[in-house]
Amino acid sequence: MLPSAPKAPFLVFAAPDIQEAEIAEVEACLRSGWLGTGPRVARFEADFAAYKGTGAKHVAGVNSCTAALHVGMVAADIEPGSEVITTPLTFCATVNSILHADLVPVLADVDPITQNIDPDAIEAAITPRTRAIMPVHFAGRPCDMDRIMAIARKHRLLVIEDCAHAIETEYRGAKAGTFGDLGCFSFYVTKNVITGEGGMIVGRDPELIARARMLALHGMSKDAWHRFGDSGYRHYQVMECGFKYNMMDLQAAIGLHQLARVEQGWERRRAIWSMYDQALGELPVRLPAPPEPDTRHAFHLYTVMVEKERAGIDRDAFLDRMNQQGVGTGVHYLSVAEHPYYRERFGWNPEQWPNAMRIGRNTVSLPLSPKLQDADVARVVDAVKETLAN
Repeated sequence: MLPSAPKAPFLVFAAPDIQEAEIAEVEACLRSGWLGTGPRVARFEADFAAYKGTGAKHVAGVNSCTAALHVGMVAADIEPGSEVITTPLTFCATVNSILHADLVPVLADVDPITQNIDPDAIEAAITPRTRAIMPVHFAGRPCDMDRIMAIARKHRLLVIEDCAHAIETEYRGAKAGTFGDLGCFSFYVTKNVITGEGGMIVGRDPELIARARMLALHGMSKDAWHRFGDSGYRHYQVMECGFKYNMMDLQAAIGLHQLARVEQGWERRRAIWSMYDQALGELPVRLPAPPEPDTRHAFHLYTVMVEKERAGIDRDAFLDRMNQQGVGTGVHYLSVAEHPYYRERFGWNPEQWPNAMRIGRNTVSLPLSPKLQDADVARVVDAVKETLAN
């Protein structure tokens, strides 16, 4: 009897692409004895500011995008109880950060094609208590920033961009995160640039970013690198009641080399995106819309809509069958109003935002990582076809 062929390894959704340069930098960081906030964080901040260009003259590294959003709103000194308009099609962190800043989240539905927040819905949601708009560049596709910024100017509102998916994203020649008062980025392990956990705040106003940086480390006037470095001890003062949100050199050691390869990774994800478009185009699922003219999609998530009426299978059964075939998938996202906490606290009903509800109940994210080989992409395609065929 012939031995059975070895089982193919499970394809992890959004597997990080870690290479030797990151490993060597982490080792060097460990051997240096300086693991906390220090010179590597400073280098990573400078490199990220250079990548983002003139619209992000000032930056502060933090330990997550959630922290960036939260501390950014606190630093902006928005009056407690004020309303912040955001999308219902996002990770819970977007809404949680608003709540942690003692503000009130207000949801505005998404466009059914782009799946980004609809500017008309933003305008309709504005009240006398509105103080800010928090657009999310979903899946790496830029929001309609011309219209959003026009609305913000008209109503004198802050704009805080949630760029967790949008490191490489551009809109009409400008980079995501450089339109509003603040841009907040994620370097979580599934993102296009990773540090394991980590985030960044960018902006034009040096005082705003300086306050965010101070608040992110207990409200202290100096970080440990400047207190205990080789220049000798430096006293610090606690200026405000802050948080423990600082980025570590150990994280930045990974990010330095991830960021150096950001364009290489983007090219590979674009190629995989094109492979999916070509291979899945005739199947009874709805593929993501092409990028809009004069924009740059970050190709962070490849989301397909699995609607039972069209596909003959519901979304959750699709997820199960893909998993059985050794292919990891994601759900981005159930709309915020589907979750019990927000329904109970605010009385939200998903039907209030029908586009986000429909997308959230039918969406599936396929693996999309520069680590994927062509054979891996073929496995994903075959698994999708097999799942739909059966």
